[in-house]
Amino acid sequence: MLRSILMGAVAGARAMTPLAALAATRGGGRAPVFSAGSMMFAAGEIAGDKLRNAPDRIGAAGIAGRLLSGAIAGAACAHRDDRVAGALLGAASAVVASHLTFRLRKAATRRWGATASGVIEDGLAIASAVALARG
Repeated sequence: MLRSILMGAVAGARAMTPLAALAATRGGGRAPVFSAGSMMFAAGEIAGDKLRNAPDRIGAAGIAGRLLSGAIAGAACAHRDDRVAGALLGAASAVVASHLTFRLRKAATRRWGATASGVIEDGLAIASAVALARG
């Protein structure tokens, strides 16, 4: 269940990254369209995050997307008999992590600037998601 919680937390920072990591490491060959699509959405989210008019992740739409992504990723990381619990834990940790990473990103932006803090957050999210998906 720890992987479900942690993958949900990654979804709190970057909604599409956990799904892209799971598709790339687990099902890319069986579902190439889903894998490519999730990668494109993840890349779009990462690029869009750097725009000045990007919406806050803690807005209603941002939270909803992260909750759904966290639930899907949490279920995918759980054992077959624990998928519902994995989904619930992933969704809950995504919502909590959304607020936490929002505050951390604001503080980092004040200290190091928007671009540097965004690139660091992207790197941490991608590396974490890939490591969890492979585990």
